[in-house]
Amino acid sequence: MSISHAPPVSPAGKQGSTNSPQPPDPPELVPLVPSSARRSRVPRWLRRTSGPLLLLALWQLLTSVGVLTPEVLASPGTIARVGADLVSDGSLPAAMGVSLQRVAVGLLCGVVVGVGLALLSGLFRVGEDLVDASVQMLRTVPFVGLIPLFIIWFGIGEAPKVAVITLGVSFPLYLNVYAGIRGVDSQLIEAGESLGLSRWGLVRHVVLPGALPGAMTGLRYSLGIAWLALVFAEQINADAGIGFLMVQARDFLRTDVIVVCLVVYAFLGLLADFVVRSLERLLLQWRPTFTGR
Repeated sequence: MSISHAPPVSPAGKQGSTNSPQPPDPPELVPLVPSSARRSRVPRWLRRTSGPLLLLALWQLLTSVGVLTPEVLASPGTIARVGADLVSDGSLPAAMGVSLQRVAVGLLCGVVVGVGLALLSGLFRVGEDLVDASVQMLRTVPFVGLIPLFIIWFGIGEAPKVAVITLGVSFPLYLNVYAGIRGVDSQLIEAGESLGLSRWGLVRHVVLPGALPGAMTGLRYSLGIAWLALVFAEQINADAGIGFLMVQARDFLRTDVIVVCLVVYAFLGLLADFVVRSLERLLLQWRPTFTGR
């Protein structure tokens, strides 16, 4: 026979009395956001344009107080007026068209040469033994110093101008694509081999995607050097192009026209860099990276 025991009685004489104190409500949790991750109230486009605008304001101030004379450097207002005149008479658009054509042809040839040599050296040890040492020697030679040879070899037409741009573009692409190929993790190669990928399959699905970030970096460097090479190339007996306008302005001591041409070079280079960065975002979506805080 079992004996049941009654539960203990509270000191107040009642079990589970309603007069017992209730536990306090838990505190409300507020998510903490790191200060580095908080959004700035200033739009990013405004922050990116503030630097050039401040520089432009300083330029205008120095010309207004007479620190910079028109013979040394014209004011921004004068530069804008001269640029509008060059656009209205058609000389600046025509010069930009010629220069863009030269850069496009030189860039295309440089991409073919630089990427082709990088693939040969990066994918094959025999190719590296045959190509890399020669490229490393040639890239230390200033390509501007080869202009006299190009004039002797190709004359004074378009060929030496394109050759100078091609040479300047090839070396940054070669170095970055080669480094990208050789920087692919060997464990990825082993994983691809274990999955049964052929040699071409490894190159297509593992090596080339791994080298793509380096190739895009090399393309950005190459575009910058292409515009630099264009400045020197258009000094070779040019009769059209932005460099030709600069030579004419130098002969007539027109610093305002020279500055207009330099501004055009700068904006074309900025536009080219924007195009490459857009390609990076499009082609490298699979590779999330740190974008700053």
